[in-house]
Amino acid sequence: MKKILAMFSILSFLCSCAAKQNPTVVPAVVPNAQKTATQPKSPSNIIGAIEPIYILPLKSAFYARVDTGATTSSIDVENLAHFERDGEAWVSFDIVNNRSNEKHHFEKKVIKRVKIKRIEQEEHRIKVLMDVKFGGQKMQTEFTLAERGTFDYQGLIGRNILTGRYIVDTSLSYTLK
Repeated sequence: MKKILAMFSILSFLCSCAAKQNPTVVPAVVPNAQKTATQPKSPSNIIGAIEPIYILPLKSAFYARVDTGATTSSIDVENLAHFERDGEAWVSFDIVNNRSNEKHHFEKKVIKRVKIKRIEQEEHRIKVLMDVKFGGQKMQTEFTLAERGTFDYQGLIGRNILTGRYIVDTSLSYTLK
């Protein structure tokens, strides 16, 4: 019991000391925020909502929508045809740049068929490896092949290109060359 009373006395003493202290709080000075929207000079890894991508060996760029919700990038193709080569599934297709009319015929091995979830319905697409140049970097990466004729942009840049390389600022566009 004596120990409890001693602890209570010590606790009371500490509380009374803390109550006597009156710390002065000084508000920090916050600079006025800039009220006009300006496009800041951004590091080279910040990109916008629409960016150019080169599908190699084509010489002219496609404008593509940057979509952080898409797992895999996608490109608009024409004349998609399935065939077999050495017992494996392949596809042939044409890519035509709508801005420059540049056209190239491709034959690619099918990596797999994927299910794309869309608002209205699910869609099945072919996935292939494509050589591309994006933001000055050449890479070989997966693309799904789609007939994107109803879309505003022929390409869609997904997380397979973005992750670990770029930060997306949707208030910007056309930051890459």
